[in-house]
Amino acid sequence: MSYDFLQHYWWFLVSLLGALLVFLMFVQGANSMIFSLGRSDEERRLLINSTGRKWEFTFTTLVTFGGAFFASFPLFYSTSFGGAYWLWMIILFSFVLQAVSYEFQNKLGNILGAKTFQWFLIINGILGPLLLGGAVATFFNGSNFVVDKMNLTDSLQPVISHWANASNGLDALLDPWNVVFGLAVFFLARVLGTLYIINNVDDENIRSRASVRLVGAIVPFLILFLAFLVRTLFKDGFAYQPESGEIFMAEHKYLDNFLSMWYVLLPFLIGVALLLYAVVKTVVSKTYIKGIWPAGIGVVLVVLSLLLCAGWNNTAYYPSNVDLQSSLTIANSCSSEFTLRTMAWVSLLIPFVLAYIFYAWRSIDRKKLNKEDLNDEHAY
Repeated sequence: MSYDFLQHYWWFLVSLLGALLVFLMFVQGANSMIFSLGRSDEERRLLINSTGRKWEFTFTTLVTFGGAFFASFPLFYSTSFGGAYWLWMIILFSFVLQAVSYEFQNKLGNILGAKTFQWFLIINGILGPLLLGGAVATFFNGSNFVVDKMNLTDSLQPVISHWANASNGLDALLDPWNVVFGLAVFFLARVLGTLYIINNVDDENIRSRASVRLVGAIVPFLILFLAFLVRTLFKDGFAYQPESGEIFMAEHKYLDNFLSMWYVLLPFLIGVALLLYAVVKTVVSKTYIKGIWPAGIGVVLVVLSLLLCAGWNNTAYYPSNVDLQSSLTIANSCSSEFTLRTMAWVSLLIPFVLAYIFYAWRSIDRKKLNKEDLNDEHAY
């Protein structure tokens, strides 16, 4: 395993975790529709208990995603998580708010009332996908940071990276294309959320409303996603010379990445087809309730392909708009060869972890959720 192989291997693993995280945000998507899908207190409790069975998967994947980035590409972690401080703090706070809301909404002594915590879940359902999508969009549109490794010799302030303004990452929301992609991820989470509820909740009223919401989510998602995709494919991208490490602007860089890496383009096209198949069949057939699975696989393939397109083929995955040479690549921001090689052996345990998650998921979903389950002492 060469150093170059290890860099590409770990970018693949980080990208896979990011793709799984986007799929698991069906929890946020469903929570953002608590009051539109659930018309009564009982129906809303059904929805909350349905997503409440899975929210820990999403939260754990988010933490693992951040941990994997820290271990394999520490310069990105210190630059983005440290520099774009407020953006990531708002994201993390919204997820903490989600965890608190599940646990305390129906506890004795809750002086705020159940609806207050339900609104907290809605806030996380909106802000989580929107801000995470905006953060990922900076992989293609760039951020305002500067990297100076000579700062390590400064005994008073040995900080390699710093943000070029006082916004600490919130300036990402000033780029309309970051917002477009953030909204696309938000509506995608709603698509996945409705498909999950249709599959998981055994209630005809909720399922019929979810089918209507599915159409209302897939249309804006397709418009926003296609607009972002077309613009990204035909704009100049951030490339680097592997020999010298020099960053430069390349015409149609991301389109060239897809065309030159068929093994990335093919999963992308398959993923899009699976998502559309799941949505169309769910809308057309009233008895089809398994759309979350082809859609989920499709979303993982599409997001994985996009992130590979952003980091492979000599591409700067975290571009700097204020200092082009500060842009981060998988070559200049990764850990040492020894660290990547050691972690590569540890990563061989990943299939066992995935097998456990699959087993736990099947055990939880062995029986579809209905109103009788709300009498369980462990219900939210």
